[in-house]
Amino acid sequence: MNARPILGMICCQRHVGTEYAQAVMERYLYGVSPHVDAIPLLIPSLPAFVDAETVAGRLDGLLLTGSPSNMQPHRYGEAIEDAPGPFDPNRDEMAMALADVMLKAGKPVFGICRGFQELNVHFGGTLRRDMADPARAFQHHSPDGVSFDAMFAHEHDVRLEEGGAILAAIGQADIKVNSVHYQGVDKLGADLRVEARAPDGVVEAFSSTARGGPVLAVQWHPEWKPEANENSRKLFGLMGRVLRGGAL
Repeated sequence: MNARPILGMICCQRHVGTEYAQAVMERYLYGVSPHVDAIPLLIPSLPAFVDAETVAGRLDGLLLTGSPSNMQPHRYGEAIEDAPGPFDPNRDEMAMALADVMLKAGKPVFGICRGFQELNVHFGGTLRRDMADPARAFQHHSPDGVSFDAMFAHEHDVRLEEGGAILAAIGQADIKVNSVHYQGVDKLGADLRVEARAPDGVVEAFSSTARGGPVLAVQWHPEWKPEANENSRKLFGLMGRVLRGGAL
C-alpha cells in the first residue's frame, strides 16, 4: 500500500498567554488533512532555524494557511508606514523561501487566504488593503464585532472561470464562498491563471504550472466546516489528486 503523502503546513506566530508560539489552527488539520488524505507536518516560521531547502526535501506538498496577520507592504513594492497590521515578518520570509524551493523541485504549493496573497506576491503581484472598507459597494469581510461563527457565515457569490481546474472539480460555475479578508489581489502575479472572481471582479482563486510545481490557491476558507460544504470537499479532492502527481 502506498504511503500517504506529507503535506507541510506553515505556522504563524501566535500570542498565547504571556508567550509567543508557532501554531496552525486546528481547523486546517481537521478540515484539510482528511479530505486530501495526507499527513500534516507543521513547519515553524523561524527562518533562523528552519532551512527551507532541507524541509522541502521531506515534503510532498505545501499548504500556506490563512492568518490574522498581513504581509509587510515592502514585500510587494510598497513602503507604506501606516499599512495595517499585525505583521509576521518571519512568516513572510518562510513562505517565500518555501514556495520558491518547492516549485523549483516540481512539488505542489497550495494557498488559502493569506497563503493565496503570499503566492500572488511570490509571482510578482501586488495587494490591495481596502477589501473591508465601509465605503466599498461590495464587502469582502463581515462587520467588526460579530462572533467568530458569524464572521465565517459572511458569504458572497463567486464565478468559476471556464476551462479552470476548480470548475472541472466542482462542476458548476456559480458558487457561494465565505469571505473573511481585509486584503486581496491588486495586480495579479505573472504566470497565474485566474480560476475565480467575485462579482466586483476581484480575483478569488488562481492556478499555475509555469514555474515547476503546480500552484492552486483560493482567497476563501474551504477548511471552515468542509463536512457541511460539498464544494469545499471537492476542492480538497482536487488538491489531493495534485498532491499525488495528478494534472492541474
